[in-house]
Amino acid sequence: MAASRRDFVKAATAATAALALGGKTAAAVQGGQKAPAPLKILILGGTGFTGPHQVNYAVSRGHQVTVFNRGQRQADIPASVAHLTGDRNAPGGVAALKGTAAWDVVIDIPTTNPRWVRDAASILQGRANHYIFISTISTYADFPKAGMDESSPLAKYTDARDPFTLTLEEVNGPNLYGPLKALSEQEAEKWFPGKTTIIRPGLIVGPGDPSNRFTYWPVRIARGGDVLAPGDGRDPVQFIDARDLAEWVIRLAEQHVTGIYNATGPRSPLTMGEMVGGIRAAMPGDLDVKFTWVSSDFLDEQKIAGWSQLPVWVAAREGNEGWSRIGNARAVGKGLTFRPLADTAAATLAWHKTRPAADQAIPRTSSPAGAGLAASRESALLTAWKAKRA
Repeated sequence: MAASRRDFVKAATAATAALALGGKTAAAVQGGQKAPAPLKILILGGTGFTGPHQVNYAVSRGHQVTVFNRGQRQADIPASVAHLTGDRNAPGGVAALKGTAAWDVVIDIPTTNPRWVRDAASILQGRANHYIFISTISTYADFPKAGMDESSPLAKYTDARDPFTLTLEEVNGPNLYGPLKALSEQEAEKWFPGKTTIIRPGLIVGPGDPSNRFTYWPVRIARGGDVLAPGDGRDPVQFIDARDLAEWVIRLAEQHVTGIYNATGPRSPLTMGEMVGGIRAAMPGDLDVKFTWVSSDFLDEQKIAGWSQLPVWVAAREGNEGWSRIGNARAVGKGLTFRPLADTAAATLAWHKTRPAADQAIPRTSSPAGAGLAASRESALLTAWKAKRA
């Protein structure tokens, strides 16, 4: 069995390396092209993780962009972008949206509370032709089978509290993210019937991601040596580069595409073995690195959690057969493209090196700690695993 697993991982690494280093990126296909017609775009958010990618792409295609946010983050966005300031979580916080200005499309990026949609959309109704709401695959009730499409059952809000009265701290409470996002989708469709686009991304990764939920892997692999890899290499993984997501949303706006779409990648199924192999392919050829695959049962015994301490990965278990196997055919049919994994890995690593020292530490020394496995803990786990195997 051990030889079979090694053969599989070796083959997966070679195949992914070939894929990772070939083909054109989405940016090479779309970047620098002007849109068929310029739009007036209002982006709610715009300075967080995906926002700057979206803003810059929209401006590069000739659109007039306004961002609305609290004004607390500095972001690398063009000087031509107009700014409106407000806090959607505060009473009267959307007052800056009032007036006579009209937009072709509103893109709602950061909402986690249906009240935020209600307050903004009630003001913008009649002054915008299209509302794009960035949701999440966490709106689904569960993941019982592979290939789940956009008609799959959604999580129900069962909390006794009125969701429209929750404070910011309460919104961020356990088990509320998916149900509140589902309610937010409904609110968007209520205020913009027939004019709403719902985007449900999976794990969003790439340059600008503060969470380390993918960044951990290119950073760890670039360090070289013996890398703890979870499972046996066959577990499925899914994610989408923030740039691919942001740019696709702008193209949907240009085409006035409505409906609901799962936005996760890559185009074809990908395993954990193929992912780490593809990331390795983006590194220098003389890098001394090897992967030691550690069983999920052993990791459970050691209280090591997938997704957080070992990001991207979740062990394939009964009851979550659909996890990291979400169907994306509708989105691909509407032009969603995926840049090579090597591009995402290299860009993420280059961006990571520009971060403050506290944020470069994995897990971070700043709060919140973010994802990842400390080097000392990884070393101890590898030692214990090898002793057990011996």
